[in-house]
Amino acid sequence: MAEDIAKNLAEVRRRIEAAARSSGRENENIKLVAVGKTHPADVVRRAIDAGTNVLGENKVQEAESKINDIGRGAAEWHLIGHLQSNKARRAVELFDVIHSLDSAALAQRLDRMCNELQRTELPVLIQVDLAQEATKSGAAENQLPEIIDVVKQATALRLIGLMTVPPFFDDAEQVRPFFRRLRELRDELKLQDAFGDQRGELSMGMTHDYEIAIEEGATMLRIGTAIFGERKSI
Repeated sequence: MAEDIAKNLAEVRRRIEAAARSSGRENENIKLVAVGKTHPADVVRRAIDAGTNVLGENKVQEAESKINDIGRGAAEWHLIGHLQSNKARRAVELFDVIHSLDSAALAQRLDRMCNELQRTELPVLIQVDLAQEATKSGAAENQLPEIIDVVKQATALRLIGLMTVPPFFDDAEQVRPFFRRLRELRDELKLQDAFGDQRGELSMGMTHDYEIAIEEGATMLRIGTAIFGERKSI
């Protein structure tokens, strides 16, 4: 198992480098977030041993047990799944970055939790629901100005970019318009100084479509299955 993860990780990195090179991009500007969703702590630890130090989790409760086991400082922990408001305090305690900010109310709550916990900075990305799927979380495009205004007024939150989860298509090429639209939104918001001195991260691309995401400008890839294998049922 450990050898498989190391081999998978090396292959993913090779493909990232190849996709970046063919797109005229620098590989160093793309962050790989290894998503350990449903995999136990000992499996996730093997990925750390294989050289990755940025880990993504979908659920606060599942992540908590892993982080307690592996260690808060053993990696950079990213929350990439939907965040319920009643889990905001624990998320602030556990995660270095939150990709799934999707409302002004959640932004206000996260900032309040940061203040209560004396956390001075929490990098966040706004999750944008570009396909308006009923089963997906995320803010609509027309909600972005309100969320950004709240984040700007917050004392601890720092907006570093946008995230999206496009629909799944058997033909991965069909996700390209969603990735392109997120990049366009990022570029528009950057002109409005939404990200301050940050470049405006684009968290997009998973196992099925990450090479297309790289071609469209992704700076953060959320890859699980290609590294850890098929998800375990929990």
